Amino acid sequence: MQRIVLAYSGGVRSSTAIPWLAETYAAEVVALTLDIGQGGDLEAARDRALALGAIRAHVLDVRDEFARHYLIPALKADALYDDRRSRANVLSRPLIAQKLVEIAAIEQTSAVAHGARAGDPQISLAVRALGPAIDVIMLSPDVPVLAHAQTGAFDRLGVAAKSPGECPDEPAFVDITFTRGAPAAINGIAMPLVDLVGSLDIIAGAHGVGRSDALESPAAIVLHAAHKDLQTLTITGQADAFSRSVSRQLADIIEQGSWFTPLREALEAYVDKVQGGVSGVVRLELFKGDCAIVDRRASAADAGVATPVRKLIFTATAKA
Repeated sequence: MQRIVLAYSGGVRSSTAIPWLAETYAAEVVALTLDIGQGGDLEAARDRALALGAIRAHVLDVRDEFARHYLIPALKADALYDDRRSRANVLSRPLIAQKLVEIAAIEQTSAVAHGARAGDPQISLAVRALGPAIDVIMLSPDVPVLAHAQTGAFDRLGVAAKSPGECPDEPAFVDITFTRGAPAAINGIAMPLVDLVGSLDIIAGAHGVGRSDALESPAAIVLHAAHKDLQTLTITGQADAFSRSVSRQLADIIEQGSWFTPLREALEAYVDKVQGGVSGVVRLELFKGDCAIVDRRASAADAGVATPVRKLIFTATAKA
């Protein structure tokens, strides 16, 4: 009997896919759920997959791998969708593809499946780049949704941001320390990358940052704002102009599903080189959905003197 490894989020489409794949392909279905920091009860998702007919359900904690090898390279490159959003949910797709290929090898199968729509080819393209012989199955849009599959998906990274009306009446001030372009500490406290992102998600989400964008995490918004501003002190002239071009190219690579390519590796090598001097501290004010940079200090600046600035980076579009 054929065996298919399914990228399983616990949501409607992937829950529908389990019985559909089993019936349509006369196959055994193995569910794969990744913890990339999206929240939700992933053990419950595992149990749900088994209840829907999966013969096995793998739940992998890949938060550190996602942060180090996907989020941070994109952050250092300022690879923003429409020059504004990090699209961390799209950035997770090459990692999903990578784990699909790895689990397919463990399960001794050459077939994988996912519920992404035809207009979002990133997973399929990444799987084919890593395993050209692997058959990628996409869930048909015509498949009827199971009534008992209405479970809710884990599609958003990070915590949900509060509405401005629910936020505290006093702003929060956050100091983010960067070392060679990567975040290293919050308010002077060094912490592992996963913990740093999680803490920043909680702080920024509690003050409404990210409320207007259901696909963006509060931490991603704050980190990109702080990093982009800090590097204006250290990357100038021709390097700045070329870095902007690299940012656009990497954003396109992420959107097009071309992560596992020599071009991405070459561009990332340039980014690592030029980010060697991007170290310092940025202070941000978070208040009722707004994210504003109030000062910044590059490590190479004179005796640690801050550069005062008032720059509103992100503002809530809804006050309810």
